[in-house]
Amino acid sequence: MRGPAPKPTAWRRAEGNRGKRAWNHDEPIPPEGIPDCPPHLNEAGREEWYRLVDALVEMRVVTIVDRAVLAAYCQAYGRWVEAEEKLKETPVLIRTPSGYVQQSPWLTISNRQMELMGRYMAELGLTPASRSRIVALRNGPMNGEPVPKVEFVVIYEDKEGRKMEKPLSGDGPAIPHEPSDDPDQKRYLIDGRL
Repeated sequence: MRGPAPKPTAWRRAEGNRGKRAWNHDEPIPPEGIPDCPPHLNEAGREEWYRLVDALVEMRVVTIVDRAVLAAYCQAYGRWVEAEEKLKETPVLIRTPSGYVQQSPWLTISNRQMELMGRYMAELGLTPASRSRIVALRNGPMNGEPVPKVEFVVIYEDKEGRKMEKPLSGDGPAIPHEPSDDPDQKRYLIDGRL
């Protein structure tokens, strides 16, 4: 994977299109709902799942389709708890059968699971810094309601001086521009002079 991860379209729309790059106007909107807890999680992982899932859904960060990333975080959390419990019972440094001193395998497991948890926490907005970078789904169409289509159009004057509009996507013919005061009309006019 080259370069930084792409930002969600809602995030880019909120920031503004400073670089004038093309947006994915057809980005899918996942269905709302609470994902089911996977059966493979250990006890600590399941407890973490139930501790977080309602809050993340309420924050509009997690939907049904985000089950895998939340499960991966909870699995790493469960393994981290298990490794920390084992570290309480065993020394941090152990002597191998050949006489070398090395760190406990449980410490290695614990450290690795903390690394994984940190990555998943950033994806899910579970730290203060990551919450400032994450964009929650806007209040809007959910629970099976149809998603309104947002249309971007370019306004220009033709050779006869008439104001015309054409879809930014380039699909469809140019039509005479008629300004509308209808607040339900979801169109964004792109014209440096307007």
